[in-house]
Amino acid sequence: MVDKLIEQGVQSCRDAKFEEGVKFFDKALKSSPNHLLALSNRARALSRVGRLADALSDFKQLIQLQPANAQFMGDYAVALHLNDKNDEAGLMFDKALALEPQNPYRYSSRAFFKDRIGDTEGALADYDQCITLDPEDAIALNNRGLVEEKLGYKDKANKSFDQSNKLVGYEPKGTSNSIAQGSNVDLQIPNSNDEATTDAPTTRWEVVKSVFTKEGFRDFVKFSAGLIKK
Repeated sequence: MVDKLIEQGVQSCRDAKFEEGVKFFDKALKSSPNHLLALSNRARALSRVGRLADALSDFKQLIQLQPANAQFMGDYAVALHLNDKNDEAGLMFDKALALEPQNPYRYSSRAFFKDRIGDTEGALADYDQCITLDPEDAIALNNRGLVEEKLGYKDKANKSFDQSNKLVGYEPKGTSNSIAQGSNVDLQIPNSNDEATTDAPTTRWEVVKSVFTKEGFRDFVKFSAGLIKK
């Protein structure tokens, strides 16, 4: 019964019916209060309907149940950031990275956070480490270029953009700027049901869809889409 309720809740969220999804997860958790899948999905759904304080409560419960789960830590960090609790968010990003020090996504997500709170140098260092671990991360390369631009490193920025464009098969016409043209890729979000293009992208929209399938980033976007202010 619990599994069926969770399945219905997940499908509701896939259909962008997040309030309906919360109700299914509520019913599942009434029967099984510590069910990890129900808690994690409800936490995300609560975030999507603006109940961020309730989402924080669920995320806190999750990391109490599984203190060594880096994914839960990372999600909790995002939720804390969205609640303007940046000091706590920073600690959670650090803990998630400490649990998975060889996971490039942990560096890129913390870099994104650092850039948003104004720690540009720290963001650049994290993007550098992410790219060292995963040289073909087009998203991190693009976003590193944007950070380099902010710091006035024009030549380095163009090199990062060129590497990113090359990885996704994008050849900008009439400009050498980034694939996101001055916007962090994480903020240019397609619908989670969109399919990535199989041909070489010719527009920024297609570029975003082509990198959207990357493991980790896709999960982050599904959670944070519509929450992070442009």
